[in-house]
Amino acid sequence: MSQTEIISFQPATGEELWRGKVDDVDEAVDRARRAWPAWAAQPLAYRIEACRRFANEVRKVSDKMAQLISKETGKPLWEAHTEVEAVINKVDISVTAYAERTGQKKLNSALQGNAAVRHKPHGVMVVLGPYNFPAHLPNGHIIPALIAGNVVIFKPSEKTPAVGQLLMECFNKAGISAAVAQFFVGGPEEGKALVSHNGIDGVLFTGSAQAGIAINKKLANNPGKIVALEMGGNNPIVVIDTPKVTDAATLIVQSAFTSAGQRCTAARRLIVTESMYDSIIDEVKNLVSRVIVGEPFAEPAPFMGPVIDNAAAEQLVESFLYFLSNGGKAIRHMRRPDDNLPFLSPAIIDTTDMPDRPDVELFGPLLQVIKVKDFDSAIAEANRTRFGLSASLIGGSPQDYNRFWANVRAGIVNWNRPTNGASSNAPFGGLGLSGNHRPAAYYAADYCAYPVASTEMDQPRATIGVGLSQD
Repeated sequence: MSQTEIISFQPATGEELWRGKVDDVDEAVDRARRAWPAWAAQPLAYRIEACRRFANEVRKVSDKMAQLISKETGKPLWEAHTEVEAVINKVDISVTAYAERTGQKKLNSALQGNAAVRHKPHGVMVVLGPYNFPAHLPNGHIIPALIAGNVVIFKPSEKTPAVGQLLMECFNKAGISAAVAQFFVGGPEEGKALVSHNGIDGVLFTGSAQAGIAINKKLANNPGKIVALEMGGNNPIVVIDTPKVTDAATLIVQSAFTSAGQRCTAARRLIVTESMYDSIIDEVKNLVSRVIVGEPFAEPAPFMGPVIDNAAAEQLVESFLYFLSNGGKAIRHMRRPDDNLPFLSPAIIDTTDMPDRPDVELFGPLLQVIKVKDFDSAIAEANRTRFGLSASLIGGSPQDYNRFWANVRAGIVNWNRPTNGASSNAPFGGLGLSGNHRPAAYYAADYCAYPVASTEMDQPRATIGVGLSQD
């Protein structure tokens, strides 16, 4: 049964933050369809200028948006500010990407006329946003879609509607109408209805593999709809020989526990060779013991806030206990100081001796450690997953990295850098259960417009040289 109202709560306090009535799917789609022809007919320069005005509107409310992100997600205020900056920077990046990825081409031939390649928008696009980056990640779909000439219905996660509303208000204040950039309130049932609606031309999704697979199945018999899926990862960070043990430990902690582990690119599995195991684990333990977990506005600033809600916290604690009960050895226990709030301490568990390690994305501050004999074993272990989003190698030589890059199965492959923190100036996406080969970020232009090939002449001119009888 569908909800009639959506309510969001502050993870750090449990207090209600926002509530709103669920919108009507048919009305929203009809409104968008009526608005699309006029928006698509606007010159590209007009649409770009409107998006630049949006960036200015976000600048005006940057502090307010950062505070709202912190309240609704629980992430520290310093991290929320970096998200707002990413929202602003996305406009210039998308303008450049659209010009590069969807540029016009013309080839002239005196006898055959002109051959041209230009791009058209799809029409009405649904953007389904996640809760972990409630402004930046949906904006990464919305801006390229609008520049290309699509209109957008944005349904944020039901856990973070307040941020979604503020984001769309910035579009509307920039002169982009609420029919062209439309804020939609709804839960899972409304999301399903939008995905399957005949008036929708594309679905741009960021979220869990389970939800992404459901969308893919729903639209499997409808190839006319463009579908871009950004899903999760069971991401490996591999450590081989390196003298920089402290730096390696820092990269591991950044990869596993930034955003309380609630990033699709977060390191879920630390794969370390026998020769490095003791030194790396000791250093990681020492660093994790200093990590401050606290509410978003605390002083000193915390490294980690809570996870999104109590249900998520309970699932992560149960997962940790499952590992313990099935051959895992605790390196650092997961603790939950208050059963009524979703604060968790960062946890580390050695799962080397587990006969069947679950290949799932555990979306939180839980890092598995797997000891391997050598580099070949490390690469094999890194690939022991159905996901394929992000992977990182720490240590080794350029030749080692070349082997790692060539053999590891992931859409993002880093060397001596974290698994997370991907640049918006590069494609962002994965394979397997991590995506459907439609990377976002710089390559979002690819799925927001489709190429149209044309042959053109100023006047009709044609002859048939073979196969006609004499008059």
